[in-house]
Amino acid sequence: MSANSAFNDEKGGSSSVGEPEYGHDPASGGIFSSDYKRHDDLKEMLDSNKDSLKLEAMKRIVAMIARGKNASDLFPAVVKNVACKNIEVKKLVYVYLVRYAEEQQDLALLSISTFQRGLKDPNQLIRASALRVLSSIRVTIIVPIMMLAIKEAASDMSPYVRKTAAHAIPKLYSLDPEQKDQLIEVIEKLLADKTTLVAGSVVMAFEEVCPERIDLIHKNYRKLCNLLIDVEEWGQVVIINMLTRYARTQFLNPNLNETLLEEGGGEKAFYGSDDEDEEDDEEDEEEKEKRAQAAAMAKRKPYVMDPDHRLLLRNTKPLLQSRNAAVVMAVAQLYFHLAPKAEVGVIAKALVRLMRSHSEVQFVVLQNVATMSIKRRGMFEPYLKSFYIRSTDPTQIKVLKLEVLTNLANETNISTILREFQTYIKSMDKDFVAATIQAIGRCATNIGEVRDTCLNGLVQLLSNRDELVVAESVVVIKKLLQMQPEKHSDIIKHMAKLTDNIQVPMARASILWLIGEYCEHVPKIAPDVLRKMAKTFTNEEDIVKLQIINLAAKLYLTNSKQTKLLTQYVLNLAKYDQNYDIRDRARFTRQLIVPTDKSGALSKHAKKLFLALKPAPVLESPFKDRDHFQLGSLSHLLNTKAGGYQELPDWPEAAPDPSVRNVEPEEGISTGEGRIGLLGDWRGVITLLERVTTLTSVPEWTKCSSREKRKEKKVEKPFYSDSDGESGPTESADSESDSASGSESGSGSSESRSESEESEEDDLSSGEEERRSKRKSKEPQSETESESQSSKSEEDSDEETESDTDVKKKKAPPAKPASKPPKKTENKKEMSLLDLDDFEPSLSPQVTPVSTFLSISLVNDLEGLSLSDSVLSPTAISPSGTMKSYELLHRITGEGLAVEYCFSRQLFSPDPHMVAVQVQFTNHGPSEAKGLHLEEAKLQSGMRITEFQEIESLPAGETVTVVMGIDFCDSTQAANFQLCTNSRKFFVSIQPPVGELMSPVFMTENEFKKEQGQLMGMNEITEKLTLGEKSHGDQAIVQRVTTAASLSRVPCGSDKECRFAGKTVTTGSLVLVTVVTKEGGAAQLTVNCEKMVIGTMLVKDILQALTQ
Repeated sequence: MSANSAFNDEKGGSSSVGEPEYGHDPASGGIFSSDYKRHDDLKEMLDSNKDSLKLEAMKRIVAMIARGKNASDLFPAVVKNVACKNIEVKKLVYVYLVRYAEEQQDLALLSISTFQRGLKDPNQLIRASALRVLSSIRVTIIVPIMMLAIKEAASDMSPYVRKTAAHAIPKLYSLDPEQKDQLIEVIEKLLADKTTLVAGSVVMAFEEVCPERIDLIHKNYRKLCNLLIDVEEWGQVVIINMLTRYARTQFLNPNLNETLLEEGGGEKAFYGSDDEDEEDDEEDEEEKEKRAQAAAMAKRKPYVMDPDHRLLLRNTKPLLQSRNAAVVMAVAQLYFHLAPKAEVGVIAKALVRLMRSHSEVQFVVLQNVATMSIKRRGMFEPYLKSFYIRSTDPTQIKVLKLEVLTNLANETNISTILREFQTYIKSMDKDFVAATIQAIGRCATNIGEVRDTCLNGLVQLLSNRDELVVAESVVVIKKLLQMQPEKHSDIIKHMAKLTDNIQVPMARASILWLIGEYCEHVPKIAPDVLRKMAKTFTNEEDIVKLQIINLAAKLYLTNSKQTKLLTQYVLNLAKYDQNYDIRDRARFTRQLIVPTDKSGALSKHAKKLFLALKPAPVLESPFKDRDHFQLGSLSHLLNTKAGGYQELPDWPEAAPDPSVRNVEPEEGISTGEGRIGLLGDWRGVITLLERVTTLTSVPEWTKCSSREKRKEKKVEKPFYSDSDGESGPTESADSESDSASGSESGSGSSESRSESEESEEDDLSSGEEERRSKRKSKEPQSETESESQSSKSEEDSDEETESDTDVKKKKAPPAKPASKPPKKTENKKEMSLLDLDDFEPSLSPQVTPVSTFLSISLVNDLEGLSLSDSVLSPTAISPSGTMKSYELLHRITGEGLAVEYCFSRQLFSPDPHMVAVQVQFTNHGPSEAKGLHLEEAKLQSGMRITEFQEIESLPAGETVTVVMGIDFCDSTQAANFQLCTNSRKFFVSIQPPVGELMSPVFMTENEFKKEQGQLMGMNEITEKLTLGEKSHGDQAIVQRVTTAASLSRVPCGSDKECRFAGKTVTTGSLVLVTVVTKEGGAAQLTVNCEKMVIGTMLVKDILQALTQ
């Protein structure tokens, strides 16, 4: 009988119905069943003398952890097995300890001597696991032990252990920042490591501990560029972001001359001055500035790209084909920030490819494309159709695609884009239709040729049956008419007739403002409109009443004969209005326009005040100034500085010394210190270097001839054809980089870049045999000569920047005589393989899992780039990233059945006016629960509930999650109902916090201000507060507000202001929240909401969140 079956017999022979049996096969389900009652049995297995039982127990425990079960009470039993001799058991014990060492620090400290012994274990996985556990114990008393362990691991022969040492560095730094200097020494040592496994991890440690120490990167810059193609995906992202900032400090701006030309020949201001003489003077000044700048540019030396700058651009270009969206995005931002303007276009096709991915990836990519398309419009014009909107796109994706299409609009493609917009207006998504109408307005503003066409199209929309479409059209037409009102008096007349039909307050107000502002163009219609408005004054909304008062005042000043009595009537009505804003406006207007003995000097200038020329509004993209944040970062996504964000440095005015990146021979020898433990002594190092010399050294005349042949022979265009935009100076820089970097070796030269120590050790014996055979035919070489040659070749291989060495090649046989020129590698074939035009992207790319030690800032930056095929969890969708659970039924009250619920903040698909409530049932009882369902819902008037489907059976120890919908009618009153099983009924209630009665709303800054202007007076609540210690900084405020309420962040140009928008789920009433920070931790909270009760309760909740 096997150990498993014996164990089952001990349990009682047969299992009850619904209880999973333990099978012989670990995959049979036994290792995935977990119940708190079985923990005693697991402890017995862990105390057993049989390794097979211990292994089985550890598998089950690790499976419990993987399913999210709490296994912390097994810690004492598990930690006893840390000294187990069975390697499989020890690995699983270390996996468990990494998870729980931080929680059970005292017990973990008792086994610290065992971890230290594990650091000396011959198995590299055990050494790495021991270091990982040691760095997970967050106790300052063991900092010296951790530091010693990291230093030893940094010199370990296994690259996996060295990688783990790099992971441990940020953990130790966060525990004790005073160790920074010693950690920098370890980072410097690990940066010199030439294995791809270590590169990404050590750069991450560098970014966490000492990102300002760019001097550590100088000597390793070329090596990192060459290793980049072979590093794992998340390491590529980290290295590319670091090299982007490094390049901005070390190289000159490749677009400097073009920038000066653009600034010199910039477009004229959109709104010119009315005075033609002033315009002439301005033009003369502009011409003088142009001449001065042209003279300065003539004196400036032609730009020649640094060879190292070119190396970085060339080595990152192949990564645009990566299956990982984060890698492609990192390369795209690098090219946008570093590449010459003519070469940036290569990233467009890769970004368009990413738009075939999941909606989360699309959202991040489109945010960045919208920013890029403002400055580099031509880059995306060939892919215009890729931004056309599909009916299946979510609203936020539709709005972003609209933004890109509007940015790409020009004289040639505007007719196509307007035809697309015409289709979008028929959509059922009202928010999207409103955004489309605004986009038409922006196109009309930016392209004068189609302004009349757009106006006529918008006027036709005024006859649309949908009132929201008409209202949005009126608002946009009003803005367009401000540019040329005299040409469009017919449209103003037509809009005046709409006052009888349109009921949307904003649209009515816009029409009244237009008639009042341009009453001279419609002298007969304007008084009649005022007469009609005076009749309905008392029934109008506040914003409309204010515009009626303005219209009356303007007509009184221009046509007092016809409108004097009407104006007095309107002002008298307003004098006794319920809203104090309207009463104040009426008093102010009366004193200003009706001259009396008491009226002051202002009344003389009333006409100038009311009828002053007003500048037309500028319709700008909300992404206009976002490029000051590094693209692809969380800060760019949120349009606010996130925690841990590092600013992108400005280009230097003068080029720093490029020689700092040259690797000296002494440094080439010193980098081998980490390998001495592997090779035994210096003789082994010298032997290895001689081996490298044999493979990589090529006579000088061979290099020259092969380079000349390469110049004479025309090769096919390389990957992402550089002919797209390499200008003369760039090409000369490229050839200069070839001559400056120095070593054009054969196909064997690239092996020093990515060979692991194991392969070097295997090849050692064959290299010695070859040297012996050569020494028989040639004069013997002295050891010192071979050493100097080897160090020279190593330096050359570090400095090589030829594109041939950028692609990984097969090892060349080293037995060929050195006098023959090396065989040319077949570049044509390899380059065609990397050509994007022939590349078919896969539809379901996979993402490399992010390592656990990643910093919070990087995880946040990459959060939206998840390529998982699985459905987003509620945690990922909720703005705060966390969901608070509430107890619905305690397991004692429920006789073993425990029920918890949380508000998932997801759209409840059966009815969008209901709040989605996620309910989790856990059966702690000995037997299965059957027939779980709801009955007799006792709800307040108007409240509704959508029940979940009946759960027929819930086995013991199992958990199941369901979603139900509740319409709370925008109130915090509890929903009472009975939770029933086949044998019992339990009375329960769900009461929502006020913040869960809302859903986020996507809104621009201008829309926010407009909506806020309508929700003034009684609908506005303002409170002053002092921020708590943990609430300082934009990121903390955003987190706390979005945790307290389901709101979305609204872009804001001010650093000291955070804005949020949402709407109530049932009635769709707007909720606007503004937090303005002041000096000394003081702040002001403003909530604008149509429902005053909700606004008052929300203020209390947010105040409590921010003051904690």
